[in-house]
Amino acid sequence: MNKLSKITAAILAGGLGTRLRSVVSGRPKVLAEVNNRPFIAYLLDQLSQAGVKKVVLCTGYLGEQVKATFGEYYKGLTLLYSQERTTLGTGGALRLAFPLLKSEPVLVLNGDSFYQVDFINFLNQHVTKKATASLLLAEASDVSRYGSVQLSMNGEIASFEEKSRKTGPGLINAGVYLLNNTFLESIPANTNISLEQEMFPLWINKGLYGFQSKGNFLDIGIPQDYAAAGHFLKNNIKGIH
Repeated sequence: MNKLSKITAAILAGGLGTRLRSVVSGRPKVLAEVNNRPFIAYLLDQLSQAGVKKVVLCTGYLGEQVKATFGEYYKGLTLLYSQERTTLGTGGALRLAFPLLKSEPVLVLNGDSFYQVDFINFLNQHVTKKATASLLLAEASDVSRYGSVQLSMNGEIASFEEKSRKTGPGLINAGVYLLNNTFLESIPANTNISLEQEMFPLWINKGLYGFQSKGNFLDIGIPQDYAAAGHFLKNNIKGIH
């Protein structure tokens, strides 16, 4: 049996998309169209092809549009919705959705990025390392926009560098995570809190691992990258495992 069939996935789909308002308005960022399809559809396709069966969509700003677009089923996926009423950040949104996240670990994807990855290999590494939280890392030619991640010799995350402090090539957080329930339960409830800026740094030296993948990475958070998304997905969609 496919190991991923028992894993619940969550997509963080509550971002305001303020940097994209000039080109995408009146809809949440995850519904920004790429090649005449909502961007989040490519993430759902990726999860469906990997063998995942259940996905929780953590929605926020205009989240009712996401539910109206996809409903309760999509290509073999059962879709559940966790709608935040106030802005909770990436960590707070996951904590709100925790009652729906019925697996150990939970696979989490940022709703505004796409990464070619073998999810089963990622899961195997997470289990082998006995990690509490695992982050997929991508190689970037310039880490200044994203911030960079430093790894120790055994693959544990040693530090996070803030955005813009460091320039040049390096490893960045690719927005794909495997998170154990211990980690999820440690997120303060009903609190606006960031996974990247607040929660992950707390777990350094406590089972936080990074795994580098060679797949191609796309983030649609700014207009110039969103403009390039159509070409990227046409060229890379066949590489999904």
